[in-house]
Parts: sequence; C-alpha cells; structure tokens
Amino acid sequence: MSLTLATTTPGEPEIFASLQGEGPSAGRPSVFVRLSRCNLACRWCDTAYTWRFIGDPRPHRDDMTFERSENQITLDVREVAMRVLALRPTRLVLTGGEPLLQGPALARLVHELKEAIPALQVEIETNGSVPPPHALSVLVDQFNVSPKLSHSGNAENLALVPDLLRDWAADQKAWFKFVVASEDDLAEVAELQALYRIVPERLFVMPEGTGSAALRERSKWLAQAALTHGWRFSDRLHIHLYGDTRGT
Repeated sequence: MSLTLATTTPGEPEIFASLQGEGPSAGRPSVFVRLSRCNLACRWCDTAYTWRFIGDPRPHRDDMTFERSENQITLDVREVAMRVLALRPTRLVLTGGEPLLQGPALARLVHELKEAIPALQVEIETNGSVPPPHALSVLVDQFNVSPKLSHSGNAENLALVPDLLRDWAADQKAWFKFVVASEDDLAEVAELQALYRIVPERLFVMPEGTGSAALRERSKWLAQAALTHGWRFSDRLHIHLYGDTRGT
C-alpha cells in the first residue's frame, strides 16, 4: 500500500518537523506529512502545488501550474513510516492537499506509527468534505476541519456537505477552523455555526494570508469579531516564523 505525497524539492517528500502554526495545537512541536491531491480548489490556496498541476483548469489567483512529476511522489507506507519515525515525533500532523482522499493508506500508516510510539498524538487537517474511514478515525486524536466559505471559489455543493458537517459538529475530536478573508465572511461563519450547531469553544477563525503584514492587518478586526461572537482566534504562526515556504 502506498501514499502520494507532496514534495519539498523534486524527489524529496514533504515530511518535516516544525511547530504547528494553526488551530488548537498551535505552538506544539510536530512532525508533518503533506499529502498530494485535493478534491477542492481554493482560489487563495497556499499549497496549490499539491493539486494544480499542468492542465488543471481550476482557477487560482496566482495563475500558476506545477509539473506533477516534480511536485508529487508516491512512497510505500512503510517508507513513509520510517521517515516519520526518524524525526522522533510526539505529535503527527497529516495535511495536504486533502489527506482523507487517501484514508485507507493513512489508516495503515497511523497504525504502524502508533505500534512504534503508543503515545503518539495524531491530527488530520481536512476540508471536511471527505468522510474518514472508520479504521482511520478510531486512531486519530484530533481533526482540524476547515470548511471552505464562498470566497474560496468552490461550489457550495462540493465544499459544504450537510451530512458530513453535522457529523463533524457532533464529533468531540473535531475542531472547526474557518479561513476569513474579509469582514463580509463573518456572517457566513455565523450562519454555518448556527445551522450545524457548532460549539463556539471548538470554532476558530483565522485570517487568510501568506505574509505577516496581511495577517496582522486582518487580525485587527477578526480578533474583535472573535470576541463578539465567542469564537476562538487562530493566527498562522509558521508564516510569521518562516514565511510562505515548503517544509515549514
């Protein structure tokens, strides 16, 4: 069984140690595995190299496409596990792309890693539109669910799957993280919170941006909105520390 990963450079899988930059685990040392491929196409996506390969017509604000062979690599699950273990993780973050597109192989990977490190904490970052297989879900400690708002450019019927969102909202392992680009997005977040009964304690709002200046400017009014609505606020710590670069 194999996994398809993104790369940091051609031929080198994007498996790295860093600090988690977002959501409820922000600031925690973690090992990241970035998977390739995505079922959605956010116009502001900062990891478009995981899906916008040459010939992909889906729009992106940077209008860039990437050579698949240079930005995607397939490895056996055992090889991925060995690379992760070499980094001596206490927390594993499976990100993408959309990791749950490869759910069965991820279940095998997490099983092997937890056999080697029983105390390993595992979190998955997902757009919330793909259900996790049961074999994976029971092994995961935390889901960071980031449903895409209308400003992402995705069709609502693809990005927001009602039955799945209800399931995520009822799952005590799931935390919601909404990417907010403008104050106009706040009403949409509030509407989704009410519709799916998302507990405010488990709802983060995070500014969209790939540079510190943009993040800080948006944080001014977004932090106030979080106070007003009782939401939690998430910055993008890794952007401030390392910039918008792969493997960080």
